[in-house]
Amino acid sequence: MRLRLVVLGLILCAGMLTAAGCERSGAQQTMQAPPPSVTVTRAVSREVPVYLDEIGKCTARESVTITPQVAGLIIERHFEDGADLKKDQLLFVIDPRPLEAQLHAAKAQLAQSKAALEFADIQLKRYADVADTRAISKSDYDTRKNAVDTADAQVSASNAAIETATVNLDYCQIHSPIDGRAGARLVDVGNVVKANEGSLLLIQRLDPIYADFTITERNLPEVQKEMARGTLKTQVRLPSDSEAEARTGNLIFLDNAVQDGSGTVKLRAEVPNADHHFWPGQFVNVRLVLMVKPSVLVPNSATQISQQGLFVFKVVADEKSPTKLGVIQQPVTLGQRHGDVVVINSGLAAGDTVVTSGQMMLQPGSPVMVVNAGPPAPAGAPAPPNDGPKTLQSPQNEGAAKGDSAASADTKTKGGRS
Repeated sequence: MRLRLVVLGLILCAGMLTAAGCERSGAQQTMQAPPPSVTVTRAVSREVPVYLDEIGKCTARESVTITPQVAGLIIERHFEDGADLKKDQLLFVIDPRPLEAQLHAAKAQLAQSKAALEFADIQLKRYADVADTRAISKSDYDTRKNAVDTADAQVSASNAAIETATVNLDYCQIHSPIDGRAGARLVDVGNVVKANEGSLLLIQRLDPIYADFTITERNLPEVQKEMARGTLKTQVRLPSDSEAEARTGNLIFLDNAVQDGSGTVKLRAEVPNADHHFWPGQFVNVRLVLMVKPSVLVPNSATQISQQGLFVFKVVADEKSPTKLGVIQQPVTLGQRHGDVVVINSGLAAGDTVVTSGQMMLQPGSPVMVVNAGPPAPAGAPAPPNDGPKTLQSPQNEGAAKGDSAASADTKTKGGRS
């Protein structure tokens, strides 16, 4: 029985020793594990715009509805639907024959009025020669003089009738009043139209084009302030376009009242559109640039969020090993985005190094190892070193490391001489 107890005790002691040895081996392996691999970049300072992003709608710079000004039969059409039209280009021809007849009648009436005026004038002269001899009464003389005045008025009326007939005859040929693009025709050859009734065609000028949008009354004072300093710029693009494809335009209109109910104010930007990239009635994204100011920028991938709010992992000297680098969780407040970068309103300064990938393996204070340069630093920021996997040295120990390297080289040189 004692022998069994002794053997059992020896077995228990051996197991405890083995477990202790395994724990020490695991601890050694944990201590020897490499730090998490990350990519980093440096925050930079750059002048970036401060803007308002709104949804707008394109509107033609000029829009004209062609309406007939005389009645008649459409006998000719000189354009195709959707064609680009030039100013004064012939579009429709209305049958001119009835109006030509009216013009001829007006000219004949003018000749008749002139003849009547000439005859009345001759008679008045005859009566004037004998008026002093009292061969005729004063009443007869006044009658002849009135006949001359009446004939003269009829001549003027005939001239006016000729002008009216000429103008109406000109209206038989309908021309484009602007440079623009034709829509679908609303009448065909053979249709009879009435004067000033119905539409024949819609023409819209597409270059340049307007982008109408609204801002809230809360942003109105700032917009007015910046408009007083000069013309504001806009960036207009289709929802399917990238930010790089946005067209630059000028803000040309600010409405004079806040809209009831919505609390918004209408604005209008004018945008070049020679290639007809934008179309009337199309929705667009409008960015109104208010000012340009220096800001601290980092890649969007550097920002993280936790229960405490937004933060980035900032690379600093490792507390446990001053010759290496670690990370801290740095709270930040974000500004506006600019493509792949974002403005840091507070929390970072230009030159600070932040982690852009590998954040899932990080804890505040843990060491890090850079595996590559990470995403490009915004706006010409200096790229981090990219010499393969390594553990970065802290700035305060970088000089010491250089000194050690120089001393080692000096020692080697002396050894070679001896």
